[in-house]
Amino acid sequence: MTLASLVQQKLGVREMALVMGRSPSTISRELQRNALPSGYASASARACAQQRRRQARPLGKLHRHGVLFDVVHHFLRERWSPEQIALTLAAIYPKGHEHRVSHETIYNCIYAQPVGELKRELIATLRHAHNKRVPRSKGQDRRGQIPDMLSIHLRPPEIEDRQFPGHWEGDLIKGAANASAVGTLVERTSRLVMLVKLPEFKPASAANVLQAFTDKLLSIAAPMRQSMTYDQGREMAMHKELSKRTGIAVYFCDPHSPWQRGSNENMNGLVRQYLPKGTDLSVHSQEQLDAIADQINNRPRKGLGVRSPLAVYRDLLLNRPQHSTLVH
Repeated sequence: MTLASLVQQKLGVREMALVMGRSPSTISRELQRNALPSGYASASARACAQQRRRQARPLGKLHRHGVLFDVVHHFLRERWSPEQIALTLAAIYPKGHEHRVSHETIYNCIYAQPVGELKRELIATLRHAHNKRVPRSKGQDRRGQIPDMLSIHLRPPEIEDRQFPGHWEGDLIKGAANASAVGTLVERTSRLVMLVKLPEFKPASAANVLQAFTDKLLSIAAPMRQSMTYDQGREMAMHKELSKRTGIAVYFCDPHSPWQRGSNENMNGLVRQYLPKGTDLSVHSQEQLDAIADQINNRPRKGLGVRSPLAVYRDLLLNRPQHSTLVH
């Protein structure tokens, strides 16, 4: 029995809900949304629902019944590549025009949207005609690799287990438009953080990072400079020189694996309370960064038995055969 017939019988909302096995609020909402001034009818209600769905989910730029799809389809049949089509349309139409489309959108249209014969036809127009899209890199990172990297998988197990102090994790946090940056160093056992000011000009360059990290690491007592784990950012391209100057071994995480530097990632979130995203980080002096680090390091941490990182680090430093005072 349809809702329209129950309305014609002039039943109440709760009675209709009981008959149809639905919530009264569902019935009430349906009547409010899809009823016409003349009353509720199934056909008109269905039309209203379909219209709202179209408005809520606009068609994609390359939907099958659009003009742009016909244009792209025509050039594909002429054996043009998606990139050639995208560049031609960009040369014809101004920026922001509805008939401009990227080659990635064309590829997505070919492999994701059509089905059946149309999909086979579109794929057949491509040069290689793969049934699935194959990345040009064949799964390999085509960016320049950092020479002589030591993988994190070669890192001694006692570092992973946090059995001994002196092993650090490093990273950069960027400011607005990547025009400024601050280095972060976190000691894995004590969770102590140190912040490193970088020059304003090309802050993430390998030479600037080398000098800034060298100065900061040399302020740490030598027994507490054992290793540093970093991601594969190009700013660490001069890692061998860093090891030569500081005596610290540098290990590199796998690509796109931030959890391999979990302590540093968590600490970056705390630091962002003081250095928010989208701000200019170059306005902070090294003294101001040290004050921020001191405030964080004096907070009690649950993972340290409600002790502060600074207290744990101090105990570790004093228990070493050689110790000195930590200098920020």
